[in-house]
Amino acid sequence: MPPTDPVGAVLAGLDNRSGSPGIVFGTWNMPNSYLNSVHTGWLNGGPLDPSNILSWLSGARAKGARGVIKLCKGNDSYVKNDDGTFSLSKWKALVGRYQNVNLDSYIADGTILGHLLIDEPHRADRWGGTAISPATLEAMAKYSRQLWPSMTTMVGEEPRWLASSTTTYAYLDAAWAQYTSNKGSVADWIAAEVSAAKGKGLGLVVGMNVLDGGNGSSHIAGFSRGKYAMSATEIRSYGSALLAQSYACGFFNWSLDAVYYGRSDIKSAMSDMSAKARAHAKTSCRQ
Repeated sequence: MPPTDPVGAVLAGLDNRSGSPGIVFGTWNMPNSYLNSVHTGWLNGGPLDPSNILSWLSGARAKGARGVIKLCKGNDSYVKNDDGTFSLSKWKALVGRYQNVNLDSYIADGTILGHLLIDEPHRADRWGGTAISPATLEAMAKYSRQLWPSMTTMVGEEPRWLASSTTTYAYLDAAWAQYTSNKGSVADWIAAEVSAAKGKGLGLVVGMNVLDGGNGSSHIAGFSRGKYAMSATEIRSYGSALLAQSYACGFFNWSLDAVYYGRSDIKSAMSDMSAKARAHAKTSCRQ
């Protein structure tokens, strides 16, 4: 947090402003109709635009939910140059469309947990052969803070990758890291991510790739060919390890699938993990 940012300095320890208990338990691209005592928030990008964001937020607020907003649309193509690399200018243009939309009350009461700047910047194959650099992420966070000084900035990335850079994160507040079974021991993985986040002064949102991150024991075909969705047992095992970390400031899974989320065994496992999130210490995403 830059010392010249008095608003940010005041809010650093008070970032979790929602009156809802514990930390949010939500899913990528989950509509308000799914929000209930189990699913207490969403992380949305594709459905949002300046004409509907207030409706989305008011619907979430009415259910006591918390959301992370992605303002550069859902498809990467909108923020790419002709060669497939990331375009900061296109990204700024898309985010800037919201500067005349009054988000202040939703930021102030914690309905907006944060602004997801971009997802998976490390993946060169996703960005025309060139990863989005940590320095560029910091520039994106700075632009967001200029528009909304008290809104938390986040990136969909593992803290260990962010920590591999010498970049100082004065404006980027938090990382969202998802566990998949091929990352090895969940306890070892999350311990390393927490350590890296602390070392860089970043908050940490955790979660699981429930549709593609299973070990195959579920026998449920994943979203991607050759992948498996997590079983109820996996959700409980991995989720419990993630939620045992008091440093976690939110929990978002990828991604909503109506059939998968409608299974009775998955519903039961999600309910158990949501209860743990609700009992979790309220933790700020701003460190």
